[in-house]
Amino acid sequence: MKPLDPRLLRHARASRTLLASCVALGTVTAGLVLAQAELLSRGIARVVGAGRAGGGAASITGILVAFAVVIVVRAAVSWAQDVAAQRAAVAAKSQLRRQLVAHAARRGVGLGPGIDRAEVATLAGRGLDALDDYFGRYLPQLVLAVIVPVAVIARLLTVDLTATVIVVLTLPLIPVFMILVGRASEAANTRRWQALTRLSHHFLDVVTGLPTLKAFGRAKAQADAVRTTTDRYRTTTMKTLRIAFLSSLTLELLATLSVALVAVSIGLRLVDGAVGLRTGLLVIVLAPEAYLPIRQVGAHYHASAEGIAAAGEVFAELETPLPRTTGLPAPDLRLTGPLEVDALRVVHPDRQIAAPDAVSFNVRPGQIVAVVGPSGSGKTTLLGVLLGFVPPTSGTIRLHGFDGPVDLAACDLATWRAQIAWVPQRPYLLAGTVDDNVRLSRPDATPHQVRTALDDAGLAHMAADRAVGERGAGLSAGEQRRVAIARALLRRVPLLLLDEPTAGLDQETECDVLASITAAARHAAVVLATHRPAAIAIADTVVEITARATGADLLAVAGAA
Repeated sequence: MKPLDPRLLRHARASRTLLASCVALGTVTAGLVLAQAELLSRGIARVVGAGRAGGGAASITGILVAFAVVIVVRAAVSWAQDVAAQRAAVAAKSQLRRQLVAHAARRGVGLGPGIDRAEVATLAGRGLDALDDYFGRYLPQLVLAVIVPVAVIARLLTVDLTATVIVVLTLPLIPVFMILVGRASEAANTRRWQALTRLSHHFLDVVTGLPTLKAFGRAKAQADAVRTTTDRYRTTTMKTLRIAFLSSLTLELLATLSVALVAVSIGLRLVDGAVGLRTGLLVIVLAPEAYLPIRQVGAHYHASAEGIAAAGEVFAELETPLPRTTGLPAPDLRLTGPLEVDALRVVHPDRQIAAPDAVSFNVRPGQIVAVVGPSGSGKTTLLGVLLGFVPPTSGTIRLHGFDGPVDLAACDLATWRAQIAWVPQRPYLLAGTVDDNVRLSRPDATPHQVRTALDDAGLAHMAADRAVGERGAGLSAGEQRRVAIARALLRRVPLLLLDEPTAGLDQETECDVLASITAAARHAAVVLATHRPAAIAIADTVVEITARATGADLLAVAGAA
């Protein structure tokens, strides 16, 4: 992320208000810095001059009062800047969180390529919380680092050319070294953020699968794995802090040497009488003020580096293209011809493997298509393509309207998904009741319709008001799957997509569920991915799919040979 990323102004409107207030308050601060230096040098010169004349100190009451007013006003401006920054931070984080969650929901995080649910949770939580330092310290200081040095140099130019030249020549050294160190710091923070992401993934997987791990006596082994990942994160964090401390030392050393050059120059010329006492004092007081804001930018950059890295990840997610929301209304499968899948092929970027590879089939309401193939061949990916969450590499999906074939790529996905009910491999159930989870697909359903859907899914014995915990806690794996099937059956749509719908079910329950799917297929087209022989037996068409290495992979193998 850049020091002031334009994407921040685009996605977080509160940052625009903060930037405007920082510019206004920074201008006032620059004026106060000049006034403070002017009053201080004038007061000291007057006292010293009166002492040399052998008389009492000249009256400096007016100067002291003005100096006190400047100090109070400067403190008030600093307080106002802190308040504005904190309010902007809260507003900006809220805006980014809402956009991130809304974008992830619309894109279908976890269903297609891109970041998964754990990363979204980490970004929306810890990641965006780290923006407090960015808004509260770094951004206001960045504005001051632009305004104050310009004002100081302009004032020095009117009183001493030599000091001005020294400041102008040495001042750029700090940003140059800050950029060099910042690149190393950015790389370190990226590694740190990746370590945190891996830790969150691992911890989420361990917590989710803790009952299974405990049953097989592997819980302690996973605790050791989490400890190892945590140690890696700790080591990465300490390396990042080491870079931050060393960079602060470098910037402080440069600024100190630069101010020392100005002070030596003024001292020598003050002894020779080339400059007056008041001018010399004004230059010596103003010179550190030119370097101070830039030094603090470097220090605050490291404090906000985690937030900057997280914000970069958020912006990358927000700028990921969303599924198309415009286009022709998708034809109703109940009224038109079949759904045609022609030579569909998906190449995964991280694998360079086509899975599925050149799949073709037709299905219409009243038919069941069973998609079979070894694990990793692309059965779930095929369902993701039909849902519109995974873009195909090649091939087409055609619907038949009254005016002829229509490519699904030209249709509005919202009208298409309105015709689909889907049961994933790992159904997700929310905390609530069985009734709440079944009604997710059709909130206006009557209690009788919910009861019928539960009966059809093989849950005639289950009360609709039975409590369900987060992720289906309190239900067995088979019961969770049957609740998800009931949810799909309740929807009463012309296309059912089922991913391993009978996995984990006993033979009797499997027969009941398959009978319900067969009954639902009288009015709907059913595409089910399965390994189970009983599920394959009810299909009208069996489509076997395979995964195949791409040409790039074959060339790589040939080159290695």
